[in-house]
Amino acid sequence: MNRVFKILTINPGSTSTKIAVFDNEDLVFEKTLRHSSEEIGKYDKISDQFEFRKTVIEDALTEGGIKTSDLDAVVGRGGLLKPIEGGTYVVNEAMIDDLRVGVLGEHASNLGGIIAKEIGDAVNIPSYIVDPVVVDEMDDVARVSGIEDIDRKSIFHALNQKATARRAAKELEKEYFDCNFIVAHMGGGISVGAHEKGRVIDVANALDGEGPFSPERSGGLPVGDLVKMCFSGKYTQDEIKKKIKGNGGLVGYLNTNDGREVESRIEAGDEKAKLVYEAMAYQVSKEIGSCASVLKGNVDAILLTGGIAYSKMFTGMIEERVNFISDVKIYPGEDEMIALAQGGLRVLNKEEEPKNYGYEVQYS
Repeated sequence: MNRVFKILTINPGSTSTKIAVFDNEDLVFEKTLRHSSEEIGKYDKISDQFEFRKTVIEDALTEGGIKTSDLDAVVGRGGLLKPIEGGTYVVNEAMIDDLRVGVLGEHASNLGGIIAKEIGDAVNIPSYIVDPVVVDEMDDVARVSGIEDIDRKSIFHALNQKATARRAAKELEKEYFDCNFIVAHMGGGISVGAHEKGRVIDVANALDGEGPFSPERSGGLPVGDLVKMCFSGKYTQDEIKKKIKGNGGLVGYLNTNDGREVESRIEAGDEKAKLVYEAMAYQVSKEIGSCASVLKGNVDAILLTGGIAYSKMFTGMIEERVNFISDVKIYPGEDEMIALAQGGLRVLNKEEEPKNYGYEVQYS
């Protein structure tokens, strides 16, 4: 009989911290800890929230009857580190240093690895992160942008994309590293990745709103018109950034980021809502088609995941355009907590070697 490992997973968000405890892949405890603006507002930097968040996590575990001494590993959400290849990483001092200073920017997820290591070290168990958003496995040819001073970058929903791809491979009775998938994560942001034999060889920088437009992001834009807007004198740099990320996409056109509300409008006869929603599906489909060419047509399946994948209307519009490429499989939602646990479990079961942070993709 295989050993049962008890794993704590930690996923810090901007105003909440999600924690869960698994016995292997079985959820035994879960809680979302909400943080008020008053609590968070006391701290100048994300890293300053460390002690506060660690304490509320430890208190919640105690209240839930979870002893840290019973744990076998702690797995935190990976933050904005230097670009690294996918996998499960030991939280080491180099990683902690980069998470604390925010080497690629400040984000609440940076706290995941820091807190995981602190809790793990206290009871002498390993701490890990799994497939952070900065996973970069792109082929060199995919980095070339068209302007020598600018390289294309890989920042995307790596955790859910790779977890979904592994799930699909298992259903096909194959290994992830033997499959070619196109994975479209569709949530507040949308990212579409070409997965070749376990590597995401091409994907857009979804953090900056590239790729298809989404509920909150503009997607790729007509470059000339964007340049004119930037230099029109009507907008500050921050206002332009907000148009691209936050007020772009569905928010910009329809003043909502909720696909369910958009579908209700469509059913009520709103022609603009219908056009914009279909355009979003159209752009996702185009990106899937681009990934098919990257994979030279060798695609085992197209995987649609994320919150919008719950919508039969939206996934149906995509499937109609792309099912000539390969079978379309739908995995609604994104369970980041089980994905983190699975990454740790693969290492504990010696199915995968843990990686050490230090590898870095160099951008010119």
